[in-house]
Amino acid sequence: MMLDRLRVSGRRETHMPAEGSAWGTMLFFPGVFLWLELVLRLAAGHSLRYLPISAAFALAAGLVCGAGLELFPGKWRRRIACVLAGLLGLIYGGELVCKTVMQSFYPLFSMADTAVNNDLMDYWGATWRGIWQSLPILVLMLLPAVLAAVFRLRLFPDGERAARRAVGLLCGAAAVHLLGVGALYLPWRGDLTPRLLYHSDVNIEDQVEQLGLWTMLRLDVQHAVVPARNDLGEDFSGLEGPELQPPEGEEPQPQPEETDRSPNVMEVDLEALAAGAESEDAAWLARYFDSVAPTKKNEYTGRFRGYNVIQLSIEGFSGYAIDPELTPTLYRLTHEGFVFPNFYTPLHYTSTSGGECQNLLGLYPKAGNPITMKETGVRHTDCRFSLARQLGALGYTVLGYHGNEDMYGRYASHTNLGYTWKQYQTGLELEMTADGSTYAWPQSDVYVAKTSMEDYLSLDSPFHVYYMTISGHMPYNFNRVASKYRDLVEPLPYSETTKAYLATAIEADRMLQTLLDGLEQAGELDNTLIVACADHIPYFNVDTLEELSGQSFGSSEDMERLDERSVNFDVYRSALILWAAGMEEPVVVDKPCGQVDILPTVSNLLGLEYDSRMLAGSDLLSDAPGLVIFSSRSWLTDRGFYDRYTQTFTPAEGGTMTPEEQAAYVDAMKRTVQYKLGCTEKILNSDFYRLAFGG
Repeated sequence: MMLDRLRVSGRRETHMPAEGSAWGTMLFFPGVFLWLELVLRLAAGHSLRYLPISAAFALAAGLVCGAGLELFPGKWRRRIACVLAGLLGLIYGGELVCKTVMQSFYPLFSMADTAVNNDLMDYWGATWRGIWQSLPILVLMLLPAVLAAVFRLRLFPDGERAARRAVGLLCGAAAVHLLGVGALYLPWRGDLTPRLLYHSDVNIEDQVEQLGLWTMLRLDVQHAVVPARNDLGEDFSGLEGPELQPPEGEEPQPQPEETDRSPNVMEVDLEALAAGAESEDAAWLARYFDSVAPTKKNEYTGRFRGYNVIQLSIEGFSGYAIDPELTPTLYRLTHEGFVFPNFYTPLHYTSTSGGECQNLLGLYPKAGNPITMKETGVRHTDCRFSLARQLGALGYTVLGYHGNEDMYGRYASHTNLGYTWKQYQTGLELEMTADGSTYAWPQSDVYVAKTSMEDYLSLDSPFHVYYMTISGHMPYNFNRVASKYRDLVEPLPYSETTKAYLATAIEADRMLQTLLDGLEQAGELDNTLIVACADHIPYFNVDTLEELSGQSFGSSEDMERLDERSVNFDVYRSALILWAAGMEEPVVVDKPCGQVDILPTVSNLLGLEYDSRMLAGSDLLSDAPGLVIFSSRSWLTDRGFYDRYTQTFTPAEGGTMTPEEQAAYVDAMKRTVQYKLGCTEKILNSDFYRLAFGG
């Protein structure tokens, strides 16, 4: 009887699923990481050239996970493997959605608070659209978790050799990781190499492409403990290249004899500051700024001294939306006053916040975390060159408005800039939902203008007012604001999205007209300077810009990612408003220029004391050469365009340089671009302006 039972028991055991082998533990998670990195790389359109580096680091991470599993009994090992594989799939999938929606991968550790407090609330509509667009890829990313659930018994064995397997897996992880580190030191070509990116916390997009997403996330945590080096080098010789000669037959514009041509600088001994600086960042900045050629005062210096200033950053705006009939005020203000036919609004890190950093600080945002504008508020960094600080010190009333919640820590940062800042729940009246529980979305910029003007138009003192608009926020549909102008755009031969986008431009136009009307009624129009440009282009709807411009800016897939290796950079061409009522004739400035140039230009027009060496931009009315820097480190100057990806320079039409001169010029400009992009982080880290000028 007992023998029969044993035989029955034996027959039953032969029908149970076979236990897995050690190979399941060893290969499953390395396979998961490799799979996720490959799927993400293909979905993001990244080059396979760097796959060996990301593969090595992915294998190492997978082997570490496998070793960790060995600490648990077989039953728990299988469950944990399923959950962990699913979590990894969600992380990679979430990053892909972030890239689709906001054109950027997000470091989870240093960006967690911003993602929760800002983007998840501000981008819900676009986020669902991004999830839907990425759904097939998201399914592929969750496939390992499904396989782990289906084959869990065969993949993860029980046994007493778990400790030995764990040690073996960790040794394998160390060996493979060292192979990945060794690969960094191969002779990679390019302006940004894997070795440089591995030791920095900037250029997140390039980190993901060259090192892999997991390595970017790991380095983000690592740099929270041990700060990244971000070494910029220190070759400050001839930063702007050989002196630019005017084209043959063209004479330089003469300046009136009585014009003050002294440099726009402040009294500071940069040599002594460098010698006595306590931090290397401060010492480097002092040496760098000492090498920068300052811009000179000119016939426009102080032309609008004592004027009121109203400045706007127009959400998601592009000059391609300007039309003489649909947007007559925008058309008028961009064709009168100062006219800038080659003005660009390149998309830099964190879109709106990065755009405001350029518009308000005259600096490029750091291409990584912490977010530059937000960090100025966290650290209470000295931002003495902001218009709010400069004009506030002269007795101006300084106010700022945004018809939204506290996105990007704007209340702290803009208060630190010098503004009395008013937004939702901090002093700005907004339109509310029908039940009165919260504010309506999106807010009308016209409404914000109307309700805020009474704060400053009745004052006896001069004023500086800044508006960060909101009505042009994506996604573009006929929402509560755009629907007001549906009858105007309906007859146009465009897609529904493009019509809705044009409706938001009409709202911006009507806001400007509302401000002009209010100024005129208060008798302040002839004494007010209007400054306005976009925070960034509508980067989620570049096909809309193609419709409006009649140009091709790249394939739809490339443009959704804004992968600048295949971008027609005219996608960033936009409009800058610099206008005052009393100007009889327009002043045309042809040089390439961008958002960082606004602050020094306006400071010079107002006759303010500032140090032109310490800003990334330059006074557009000076004789300084034009420069536009794009997020990829490609750049455009009076002399031509440099493509960072192909490392080729295309001279401007009519330009003449010998091969030797061109090589020297490109080398000098690449260093100039590197320093202009990199100095912002050092200014924040050392609080350099406070160190240099006290206070």
